Amino acid sequence: MFNIHKFTSLCCYNKFENFKAKVAFSMAMAHKNPTSIPISDPEAQEITPTPTPSTAAPAKGYSAKVVVKKVKNNLVFHSKWGELNGAMGDLGTYIPIVLALTLARDLNLGTTLIFTGVYNIITGAIYGVPMPVQPMKSIAAQALSDTTFGVPEIMAAGILTGGVLFVLGVTGLMKLVYMLIPLCVVRGIQLAQGLSFALTAVKYVRKVQDLPKSKSLGDRHWFGLDGLVLAIVCLCFIVIVNGAGEKNRGCCEGVQSGGDDMQNEVARNKRRSRVRRVIFSLPSAFMVFVLGVVLAFVRRHEVVHEIKFGPSSIEVVKFSKHAWKKGFVKGAIPQLPLSILNSVVAVCKLSSDLFPGKDFSATSLSVTVGLMNLVGSWFGAMPSCHGAGGLAGQYKFGGRSGGCVALLGVAKLALGLVLGSSLAHILRQFPVGILGVLLLFAGIELAMCCRDMNTKEDSFVMLICTAVSLVGSSAALGFLCGMIIYVLLRLRNWSRDKPLSAIWMHKNPEQV
Repeated sequence: MFNIHKFTSLCCYNKFENFKAKVAFSMAMAHKNPTSIPISDPEAQEITPTPTPSTAAPAKGYSAKVVVKKVKNNLVFHSKWGELNGAMGDLGTYIPIVLALTLARDLNLGTTLIFTGVYNIITGAIYGVPMPVQPMKSIAAQALSDTTFGVPEIMAAGILTGGVLFVLGVTGLMKLVYMLIPLCVVRGIQLAQGLSFALTAVKYVRKVQDLPKSKSLGDRHWFGLDGLVLAIVCLCFIVIVNGAGEKNRGCCEGVQSGGDDMQNEVARNKRRSRVRRVIFSLPSAFMVFVLGVVLAFVRRHEVVHEIKFGPSSIEVVKFSKHAWKKGFVKGAIPQLPLSILNSVVAVCKLSSDLFPGKDFSATSLSVTVGLMNLVGSWFGAMPSCHGAGGLAGQYKFGGRSGGCVALLGVAKLALGLVLGSSLAHILRQFPVGILGVLLLFAGIELAMCCRDMNTKEDSFVMLICTAVSLVGSSAALGFLCGMIIYVLLRLRNWSRDKPLSAIWMHKNPEQV
């Protein structure tokens, strides 16, 4: 017979045990999170710790501590010698352009060093990778080829180019551009830029150069303080130390001890491994650059008396209506496609390849390039941008963190404040063959990023874009031809019943 009293007792017991379990869970949560409120209703269905307004944890955001911690992490050296060596990877493009404009167009070298040094420090702290700061090459080329394109026109072109990039960044249009440009077209621009650097580097090594006029004066002598033999020795030294950029495996891998002969072999391998580690850790690019500075003083002793200590005077550039017009037509318009492609889009792609997990938005890069020129160009600093070639060169020589470019920025800032424009007298005597060697490795490293084009269609588009860019000496023309070929190849896929998004992004229909 069913006993109603036993049933009631059993229900009350189960309810009491359930209440005990809930109270225990609430106390445990309260002990884990003191801001939680313990349960007071035994019939409550959920136990949710609710933070009080006064003691709630701060929301995640850009607080001072978070920003300081991120900056410290971005500036930490991964390897002292490696970061120092990597800082030299961008000098092959920086020194020739800045020196040529200083000698040919009276560019204020001291002001340029100060502002670009500050840019290097800020970009290193923000991005945490060796993000380069390079002169705008199209504007520099126009200034060196046109004697009427002076400092006001150069600075006007920089301000206008920076303004357009800043607007594209803050409005989000640069992100749209980055999403729509196919990777194979970007690789074509990178390959063209890398090969252009490499060809210029070989010209620097083989021919005597007049940098202010950008002309070759004849074959370089074999011997001398700027001879062909010196450049070849520096090139071989960097190849021996850095190789092709691959990681070196230890010599003792796979060796097991057993017997006196085997132990002797292990000891010899360990000694050989230590020697190899010492050689492969040498800052080759830094040593080559220091050698060039020493040779600059040896080639002309009188340069010591031409050095004047103290920073150059920083003055606001005076612009005319003609300077704004000419700077826009001959400077900004040719520079914009190169800045968008090589300074923003290509840098975004390359940074994701070289530093997995550190993907930078096209918006941030566009804004930083814009701000650099909207500030510095008013005071006579050379218009600057980021560049895939500089990033590849610094990575090639060991740069892995923002501390690499921050160190270079400190050196530029110190030289600008201590020596000013008189530093041009020293750089004028710097062996051009050594600059060519540094530029050669930067160009090769940038061109090697295109090795991930595995399909024939992508390789076809990339090579068309590269060929037109090199022959026409215009990245914008190469980009236009590459996009046209890419669209025509995608149109051929319409007969395969693929959706438009799959055709454009080169995906399978299941991935869309």
